Amino acid sequence: MQTYQTYIWQNSNWPHFTYDLTDYQAILQEICYQQGLLDGISKGLSEVHLLELQSETLALDAVTTSEIEGEILSRDSVRSSILKKLGLRNEANDRSTVQTDGLIDVLLDASKNSDKSFTPDRLYSWHAALFPTGYSGMLKINVASYRGEEPMQVVSGPIGKEKVHYVAPPRDQVEIEMEHFFEYINTGENDNGYVKAAIVHLWFVIIHPMDDGNGRIARALSDMLLARAENSLVRLYSMSAAINDNKRGYYDILEQTTCSDMNITRWIGWFLETVLQA
Repeated sequence: MQTYQTYIWQNSNWPHFTYDLTDYQAILQEICYQQGLLDGISKGLSEVHLLELQSETLALDAVTTSEIEGEILSRDSVRSSILKKLGLRNEANDRSTVQTDGLIDVLLDASKNSDKSFTPDRLYSWHAALFPTGYSGMLKINVASYRGEEPMQVVSGPIGKEKVHYVAPPRDQVEIEMEHFFEYINTGENDNGYVKAAIVHLWFVIIHPMDDGNGRIARALSDMLLARAENSLVRLYSMSAAINDNKRGYYDILEQTTCSDMNITRWIGWFLETVLQA
């Protein structure tokens, strides 16, 4: 008797993703070429100019990763947090908040410490930084721990007319799912670094292990894996900005992939094309 599958994690082959990169070799080569050009340009910049570009990219990343989730941050607060974290703080004009400080901490840790293992404690520290008050809006959430017992659903629409786009694995599976996830992210798999960034992003979204902030953490993980692939401590392009420019396409491809079989070729292709656009 065939078991009915609605979501990818219900597949009997989960979590063994499959994909075919035959049609994406040219994109991978172009990404590497463009990254080489970017590296060459950055090496010719003065330290001051490089710091300015890093600050601009970091600000764009912070604003857009939040905007994807419908949260609008004050650009002044973001800039103040960046200046503070980079040691350039002007006390008289400090408009940073604990929320923007925390987000910048996460983004900087992702890029500057990309070579370090990603562990449960590191995940919890990111989550605590994103939700320093223990609340998401007016809702008290589990912070620096996995989500509560309630079913985790991705929904849209007004109250009473919600559309369910995705249901994550039940709470009692989260620990074992995350063990597999941590093992993959911390081992030297044969996957191309850009492909691995795509897989990690998707995998985290599928598990949806936290009460809130899963999308922002998934995008920060992408940045971490991209920095690792490029052996770079400074981010000079923003994946979140490129995703935000095609937010509908982002949510559409995630919904299609999380509600499909184990073949994630189309997601990886979409991700690689977005890297190139960024």
